[in-house]
Amino acid sequence: MRVAVIGAGTIGSAVARALSEVGHEVVATRRNLKKVRWLEEYSVRLTRDNAKAAEWAEAVFLAVKPSKVAAVLDEIGEKLGGKLLISLAAGVGLGYIRRKAPEAKVVRAMPNIAILVKESFTAYATDLKGDDLETIKGFFSAFGRCIRVDEEHMDAITGLSGSGPAYVTVFLEAMIYGGLRAGLPREMARLAALQTLLGTAKLLMETGKHPAEVREWVITPGGTTIDGVFELEEGRVRTALMKAVDAATKKSRILSKRA
Repeated sequence: MRVAVIGAGTIGSAVARALSEVGHEVVATRRNLKKVRWLEEYSVRLTRDNAKAAEWAEAVFLAVKPSKVAAVLDEIGEKLGGKLLISLAAGVGLGYIRRKAPEAKVVRAMPNIAILVKESFTAYATDLKGDDLETIKGFFSAFGRCIRVDEEHMDAITGLSGSGPAYVTVFLEAMIYGGLRAGLPREMARLAALQTLLGTAKLLMETGKHPAEVREWVITPGGTTIDGVFELEEGRVRTALMKAVDAATKKSRILSKRA
């Protein structure tokens, strides 16, 4: 399909690349094209003209900041009749988008930056059916794993998986620094931390086990792991992570009310 990505920032650029790599014709827009010239290596066409991109496309991804959604929809709204409009803007609800683009077929979605390596978790909400729904699934499958959800869950998805890579990198950086403090060479500490995270996630995905079960496999009475877990509990790491998800969810809900 002909796909326009309006707003080739970090997520928008990743979307444009992923869709082009699976065979779609893609045009991406951004005011400063110098920052996204690399997309041309993936056969993505670039332009500053949002309206022309939307007019050319059969499906449009809206990947701008929430505060820019109204202005962009005012700019391209008349070009969206009968077309798929997939909004990636955090906290902007389906109802608002439909009011601004009443002739479009609207989807609200939240991927994450792991699109860059085809491992995003993308949740989406829509009432579309049939061929349109299959097209949407095809788009999101190019990003990684995807799941359709009720819109009421989208703010929590934003707080958990949309923002989640930031939380994970904080945790990973701390693990790496822990390795450095214990005397490991820098690259060894980095590789050990990354592979441990990757391996644990894969183990949980493939076995379907609860994280607590896998933790119990590692902990032995009087062993090394229980001392480490004790320090994590004393530092209230789990509480901090839960509060991070909750805070990001609340911010998404605030953005929804402003829209």
